[in-house]
Amino acid sequence: MRPKKDRILIHYKKMKSKTIVYQAGLFMLGFMMLNPVKAQDKLQGKLSLSGAWALYPMAVKWAEEFKKLHPDVKIDISAGGAGKGLTDAVSGLVDIGMVSREIYPEEVKKGAYSFAMVKDAVVPVVNASNPAIQDILAKGLKREAANNIWITGKAKSWSQAVATSSKAPIHVYTRSDACGAAETWAKYFGKKQEDLLGSGVYGDPGLALAVKKDPLGIGFNNIGYAYDHNTRRQIQGIRVVPLDLNNNGKIDANENFYNTIDAIVEAIAQGQYPSPPARDLYFVTKNKPQKPIVKEFIRWALTEGQKYVNEAGYINLSNEKLKTEISKL
Repeated sequence: MRPKKDRILIHYKKMKSKTIVYQAGLFMLGFMMLNPVKAQDKLQGKLSLSGAWALYPMAVKWAEEFKKLHPDVKIDISAGGAGKGLTDAVSGLVDIGMVSREIYPEEVKKGAYSFAMVKDAVVPVVNASNPAIQDILAKGLKREAANNIWITGKAKSWSQAVATSSKAPIHVYTRSDACGAAETWAKYFGKKQEDLLGSGVYGDPGLALAVKKDPLGIGFNNIGYAYDHNTRRQIQGIRVVPLDLNNNGKIDANENFYNTIDAIVEAIAQGQYPSPPARDLYFVTKNKPQKPIVKEFIRWALTEGQKYVNEAGYINLSNEKLKTEISKL
């Protein structure tokens, strides 16, 4: 049997050990109460988006990065035009609608609750093999000339639209689906999508392909579909038409920012490219979002997700505007 002194010492050590464990437990409990595990750290479930072709590539990039942080979240994204996205969101078919135009007052009354997410622009495009391509790129397209192509129909040949000797006819293309790109391009002329002339083609990729197949074709695309995101240059087979902003019949150095997506993104950010056809792109929900997964995805896209915006070929909103949009949550 151990001496009484040793037994007392052993008992003291055991009690001290239990006290340390107990104190450690209290410390951890206090830490957890002061620093609770955030709900978004354990996000799971499904998130659905549909709508604007313009916002589709950005939404896909955001989804890829968000799922790395929240692997238990499944995100379904489909493109189909801004009109479809807004209708799907307001009717509750999807959690988030992607919309590439302003939200109308009557849509707000139906419950459309919007968040501006990024900025981009619509640009006119022609076939790279157009017989007047050199003059088109050197002289650009005046707003009046573009108006005569898509609105009045007065410009029926390339010589009537651009100062060139080519008498070849213009084959005009527009969008067949209700979309922000067409609405924004029409707004450049003070009109609406239904006022645009041309053969209707579905979707951004479809319109780009139609022009690429037609040497005499002219259309318009969101910049994400006019440029190759790998090479950062214009898609092979089509050329972006410079806008003659000062109407002097030529593209001056300060109007020549179309060679790469990075150059036009910078021009849009600096306000050198007009608005419209530059504009904000929106996420729309049915009323103020309540689902944690929806709120966190939008919050994340407006904060951490902004670092992927330029990489994807879009333009960041100002810090002030981002703060305003975040406050809507």
